[in-house]
Amino acid sequence: MEQIGNRHAGKVLMIISAFLTATGQLFWKWGHTHLLYMAIGFLCYGLGAVFMLKAFSLEKLSVAYPLMCISYIFALIYGQLFLGEDITLKNTAAIALLGIGVTLTSYDK
Repeated sequence: MEQIGNRHAGKVLMIISAFLTATGQLFWKWGHTHLLYMAIGFLCYGLGAVFMLKAFSLEKLSVAYPLMCISYIFALIYGQLFLGEDITLKNTAAIALLGIGVTLTSYDK
């Protein structure tokens, strides 16, 4: 069981990095009027970079880096939940295609 966790640790860390990156960018969006939000955004973005570096040390670049596209999914959800943006069929189709591409490029036997 532990081997499975170790095998995918780099991928999991990259997904965490994508989440933190998108979260940091959401706080930057809010930060243009609140300095505290800007600081939280930098903290999230910086932590995302740390997780990304660790992921790169555990996983092949060609497998790990495409997983950063998952940040688009987080951004779409954040836009709808926190910024009142609509999720359209076009957005959904684009995210689905990205998801398919990420899955195909990050799958490694």
